[in-house]
Amino acid sequence: MSLALAPAPVLSTILDAIGHTPLVRLRLPGVPDRVELWGKCEWLNPGGSVKDRTALSIVEDGERSGALVKGRTIIDSSSGNTAVGLALVGGAKGHPVELVMPRSVGAERQRLCRAYGAKILFTDPLAGSDGAILEVRARVAADPGRYFYAEQYRNPANVLAHYRTTGPEIWEQTAGRVTHFVAGLGTSGTVVGVSRSLRERNPHVRVVAVEPDHALHGLEGLKHMASAIVPEIYDPCAHDEKLSVVTEDAYAVCDEVLRADGLLVGHSAGAALWAAREVARTLRSGVVVALLPDGGERYLAAAPEPRR
Repeated sequence: MSLALAPAPVLSTILDAIGHTPLVRLRLPGVPDRVELWGKCEWLNPGGSVKDRTALSIVEDGERSGALVKGRTIIDSSSGNTAVGLALVGGAKGHPVELVMPRSVGAERQRLCRAYGAKILFTDPLAGSDGAILEVRARVAADPGRYFYAEQYRNPANVLAHYRTTGPEIWEQTAGRVTHFVAGLGTSGTVVGVSRSLRERNPHVRVVAVEPDHALHGLEGLKHMASAIVPEIYDPCAHDEKLSVVTEDAYAVCDEVLRADGLLVGHSAGAALWAAREVARTLRSGVVVALLPDGGERYLAAAPEPRR
């Protein structure tokens, strides 16, 4: 059987490739037969994660407002994926980029950021993402004219990225059948933006947020809200419930989805899939969409051997 392929899009810039990521049907063990589980594959953005959407939205909003002009340096704190996204977008648009991150961030992401031309400043790994946030704020306060502070944790453009793109894509890809949306809490922009978008279309869509079960976790990019600096864009009303995931359970689901569906996903995606399956087990029928923020390639150096 021959496959009729649609012509690949012709783009004026790599930034036009951000978004429109595929939705893939998943067949994880333990999901009831009458429940559909789908994964939104965000690692197929050009910078390798959902944070490409955030970075593009923040930078273009800064350009439109006049806050980001030629000669100013984009700066922000990031545990990794937003750093890569800002480095990509800033490089493509000709803006210098400085990134502040805990020294514990994976070597792969450090190399990617540098490859895109960004300068990296490290903070104490024991202080986590909150330590990086405080360092950025101190640098911007000391020299405000030099920097455009992306402020992913408080910038409304973060939420708007997902309100304008991710949410409508999920609605269209499921033909409006989505009943549940599941995503991890980091900056919270994805959960808040997608929730607002889907609920405008169907107020009965249930939104489930996922966070680590305690402060000392191993899920890069996710926040344990009770022990962290809570992002200013976070709206607890955006989700109907919040599930806590054990780090080891998220890692185990990464292995399961690799064996079941051939998807190599990151640990925060494993957390979302663990929660999505927990939700699915409570349903007689439904269409559950899990946001899979990035792929597993950036975690291979630190990942345990898969169980056989």
